[in-house]
Amino acid sequence: MDITAAREHIFRMLDVDGDGVISRQEYLTRPDRAAATLGRNPNDPLVSAARALHERVFAAMDANGDGQVTFDEYAAWAGAETFDTVCREALGSLFDLADTDGDGTLDRAEFSRLREVLGNTADNAATAFDALDTDGNGRIDRDEYLAAIRAYVSNGTSPMYDALVTTA
Repeated sequence: MDITAAREHIFRMLDVDGDGVISRQEYLTRPDRAAATLGRNPNDPLVSAARALHERVFAAMDANGDGQVTFDEYAAWAGAETFDTVCREALGSLFDLADTDGDGTLDRAEFSRLREVLGNTADNAATAFDALDTDGNGRIDRDEYLAAIRAYVSNGTSPMYDALVTTA
């Protein structure tokens, strides 16, 4: 998959209603959707932190400040530097919400719930977990997870995302 296709894939996941733009509300409901699905109290400090980090990401994505991000805005914004300076923390906060025992890793069930909240099917999430669990210990750590996302947004390839995109 090339970088443009990877960005289109991510954009479609973020454009929940499929109207061709990522609205502020669509993007900023991600932490609350994750919290609800993952059994977190809306007042949990991790949920509050995730909300604040997602606000920061949306503000950075929305180049013209109109409350909607077009694909062109997203494509111009996305990349390795953006991931490192803005997105890593926000995506890490969703990982933390899924990490129900707080050990810094996700087991298969936690990973699958997180990926389903983010728009993937259970089958795709299971295959992606296997692609990331290279040592076979049944756990994915935060750095492995974030490195896979960074690779995908930076150069369009990642074993995790290859599984998420190609599994039927």
